[in-house]
Amino acid sequence: MKLLITGGAGYIGSVLAEACLQAGHEVTVYDNLSTGHRQAVPPQAKLVAGDVGDADLVLKALRYSGAEAVVHMAGYIEAGESMADPGKYFRNNDCRPLELLEAMAVAGVSRIIFSSTAAIYGNPQSDFINEDHPLQPANCYGQTKLFFEQMLDWYDEIYGIKHAALRYFNAAGATPEHGEEHHPESHLVPLVLQAALGRRPHVEIYGCDYPTPDGTCIRDYIHVADLVEAHLIALERLRDENLHYNLGNGRGYSVREVIEAARRVTGSDIKVKESGRRAGDPARLVASSARISAELGWRPKHPQLEEIIASAWEWRRRHPNGYG
Repeated sequence: MKLLITGGAGYIGSVLAEACLQAGHEVTVYDNLSTGHRQAVPPQAKLVAGDVGDADLVLKALRYSGAEAVVHMAGYIEAGESMADPGKYFRNNDCRPLELLEAMAVAGVSRIIFSSTAAIYGNPQSDFINEDHPLQPANCYGQTKLFFEQMLDWYDEIYGIKHAALRYFNAAGATPEHGEEHHPESHLVPLVLQAALGRRPHVEIYGCDYPTPDGTCIRDYIHVADLVEAHLIALERLRDENLHYNLGNGRGYSVREVIEAARRVTGSDIKVKESGRRAGDPARLVASSARISAELGWRPKHPQLEEIIASAWEWRRRHPNGYG
């Protein structure tokens, strides 16, 4: 298949681009490189440097690549920042990608895989969140993703563009060639590993008074390679019906548990600093991925937290400066 991957120079996008090439697909990466890394794009992939809000360039890229399907991974992802600057998120995550949908309709590209998020569920009403959970985002980031899922429904209704919305929980870990590198970094696992390497003095814990066993937030961590495999399966199965799936391990770990696991993996004494809660952070987000398991046969192959952290640690030690 010929694929256009928006955001394919980013953390998950670059892992997906590599996996798609290994599966025999032709890949064109479309990325404005504002947060992605040119060095992360596999050499066998074509790269178009541009913004998804550039209507003319997006249409040219779709035609140039001969794309039969799009994987849309471009977007801002920081829940805390979205509460401080909501306009930035609504413009970038909804308004600009509207041009992508319009271009797909013009070019006759009728399939899209969308990187959605567990943040569309908001504060959970049960221990394990399934796809039937009410959609009530607790932050603007989650709202932008829900808006785009709803836009996809209408573009199917009007133009017949079928979609798979894959709702990520917390992606982590690395492959031998690709790891997590954001500037500035805000994700827990890479922050902890930077502290283990002495690149930062401590790890900040935002909120220690949540209604959880140790007072810190609980999240469901999924290995990036498992996440990417679900995309490949969805590409094969997306035909006549839209797909909506959670992608998680079904096991939650608190912030303190992640730090303790990283201490065991790295052998480092990782110092912490306790701070107040961030706006829009639910106490617990843990997936039920039973639907995709039953319908598509997908199951995580790397479910253990220490294995996930160890893969990220190995990449970080071999790439101490990231992609710099």
